[in-house]
Amino acid sequence: PAPRTSAPSPPHPSITVVTWNVGTAMPPGDVTSLLHLRAGATKEADMIAIGLQEVNSKLNKRLKDALFTDQWSELFMDVLSPFSFVLVSTVRMQGLFLLLFAKYRHLPFLQDIQTDCTRTGLGGCWGNKGGVSVRLSVFGHMVCFLNCHLPAHLDKAEQRKQDFATILHMQQFEGRAANGILDHDLVFWFGDLNFRIESLDIRFVKYAIDSNILSQLWEKDQLNIAKSTWPVLSGFQEGPLNFPPTFKFDVGTNKYDSSVKKRKPAWTDRILWKIKAPSGGCAPGRGGLSVSQLCYCSHMEYTVSDHKPVAAVFAVQFATRADSPPVELCVAEEWSRPEQAVVRYRAAAGFHRSSWDWIGLYQVGFRHPKDYVSYVWARSEEDDCCVEKQAWAQVLFSEEALPQGRGDYILAYYSTASSSIVGVTEPFQVRGAARGARALVPPAAPLTRAAPQISLCRSEEGSDEDDSTLVLLASKSRSPSPGKMKQHRSRSPTL
Repeated sequence: PAPRTSAPSPPHPSITVVTWNVGTAMPPGDVTSLLHLRAGATKEADMIAIGLQEVNSKLNKRLKDALFTDQWSELFMDVLSPFSFVLVSTVRMQGLFLLLFAKYRHLPFLQDIQTDCTRTGLGGCWGNKGGVSVRLSVFGHMVCFLNCHLPAHLDKAEQRKQDFATILHMQQFEGRAANGILDHDLVFWFGDLNFRIESLDIRFVKYAIDSNILSQLWEKDQLNIAKSTWPVLSGFQEGPLNFPPTFKFDVGTNKYDSSVKKRKPAWTDRILWKIKAPSGGCAPGRGGLSVSQLCYCSHMEYTVSDHKPVAAVFAVQFATRADSPPVELCVAEEWSRPEQAVVRYRAAAGFHRSSWDWIGLYQVGFRHPKDYVSYVWARSEEDDCCVEKQAWAQVLFSEEALPQGRGDYILAYYSTASSSIVGVTEPFQVRGAARGARALVPPAAPLTRAAPQISLCRSEEGSDEDDSTLVLLASKSRSPSPGKMKQHRSRSPTL
């Protein structure tokens, strides 16, 4: 059969980052414009990171989210899956939420996925404030996404500095590469950072906003001041604030706070990035990794919260790129008869195979790695010989394991060792190949081996974390229920 491998990756991948303090609100009906998915958007994204703050985390809501997928995750997966985005990883700490999506063709090049979270509320005992992160290798480069919610109020600038330093110190990752956040080649730092506008009277701030003379407010912005005075912020970059302050609005309107408190407008919601300086001491980005910000804006059309969401689009240019998947898959362009349901695969040199690896059949538009239609264990009699010679091995989907009807599907190789997809095909057609009923477990699967269990992000066992930091994604798909999820690490400062 003709190889059906993933499409070539773009020379300069595009990453969209979104931050939004949702103020415990229910999700809006449509987030298409927020994610820059409409026709004419600046650039089609390859990855999307979404950081939320103040997601409703009351006890009854958390219990409901534990039993079912939370509404915000459902919303973003439903909106993004038709655009070929798959949920790569997610981490939650009470109301602080981070979701990372990528185009399915990029999944084999996203490896070493880990998450961490740090509480800083109430001296480190409460997770209403703090940071959550997802780190991973992207085309062979270490990238970290850090979503923070820092202390509020004008006079807490120093506390915000200390909390950010604490988060950077406490979060550590396993492995030889990039143990700390700032060890990564590229860091995106975003969230409700809660920095305010100093000195200026509220009447002047509103006048400057109405008159579109925002530059007069920039020099009094606490974060702009801190970037030149705090060593912990050295190297962090941010685009110009050419949009009005995003806090605080009357809910349901575009009118700034009209309550008795009349809080002064501020750019509390921010997106920054930092490129790791080369070991030789040269300036970041010279002859290596470089980042261009294509867009930095707020979205005034969303009124469910007292904050406006902020989005940024980046083009990332890597000096070198890993462009060969760990596992190559080969499949016919069409399955119209059961005997055509043959999959050939070949692992790259150095890839560590496991007898628990499997190949899943996914309908185009799937939402996350659990959303497979059926699977077959990636193990054949000639496997050991094929691995040694780096030759093609072959497995067969049984007739009972194939979907009925016709549709577009892809195949994906799931590595148990890395808990991620390491090989995908381009879409191919299944045209009524199955005459029998659909079965999730093909007869070829050993009776002693259970259905594959998928953890969407890796974590450390033995944590004393409460259930608010669990990854809780109850599948709406036809796949078996996932196994018991491990808990996330949560290192927080002591009182």
